[in-house]
Amino acid sequence: MVMDMKVIAHIRTDFPDKFGVPRQSGIAGGLLGKIVFEEEYRNPDALRGLEDFTHLWLIWGFSLIEETEGWRPTVRPPRLGGNKRVGVFATRSPYRPNPIGLSSVRLEKIDYDAPCAPVIYVSGIDMADNTPIFDIKPYLPYVDSHSDASDGFAKDTIDYSLEVCIDEELKKSVPNDKLEALIKALSYDPRPSYQNDVDRVYGMRFVDLEIKFKVEDSKLTVCDIIKASKG
Repeated sequence: MVMDMKVIAHIRTDFPDKFGVPRQSGIAGGLLGKIVFEEEYRNPDALRGLEDFTHLWLIWGFSLIEETEGWRPTVRPPRLGGNKRVGVFATRSPYRPNPIGLSSVRLEKIDYDAPCAPVIYVSGIDMADNTPIFDIKPYLPYVDSHSDASDGFAKDTIDYSLEVCIDEELKKSVPNDKLEALIKALSYDPRPSYQNDVDRVYGMRFVDLEIKFKVEDSKLTVCDIIKASKG
């Protein structure tokens, strides 16, 4: 059976590339996204009652994964060091039969007066800029939250984070309202876990900036911040 999926919206975020995007939704609450509907779905009636909820489920597509890469029955989760293989359905890997993502985000506000209104603002995003959204559903804590749920192999890295060091002069290159979000994103270590070269300089795009950094032990040091080249 083949089913058609309609893209109802796209989310605008500060991450032009998938490198650097938080690996799970909700862990970096300061990271904001703006959901802009396709013209066909810009109907305020479709959002009636949504403002009564604090959190949403977003169903979206892994649009930066090449179709030629296909699905993989087993994958190597980055948080397991990139060496241990587990079943794709035991992970949130993008290499799935259907490249669909699921994120739980906080609803910040709905703007009914903005250009292309209505526009939904959310926080705790884990999506690259311009990711297609297939559906939006309210998060219902009485059925969606399970106090006895197990974290599986993910529990071993729940508390993992890096100390982020940025020189005061370099901080001036980042818009004031974006600095905290950048630090939060860096603290979750954008690198694949199998890369641990202390001399390597990594590059991550954030907003219109290229963030250069090194990692040694549990400290991430930003080496430079420059305007990202277009294209």
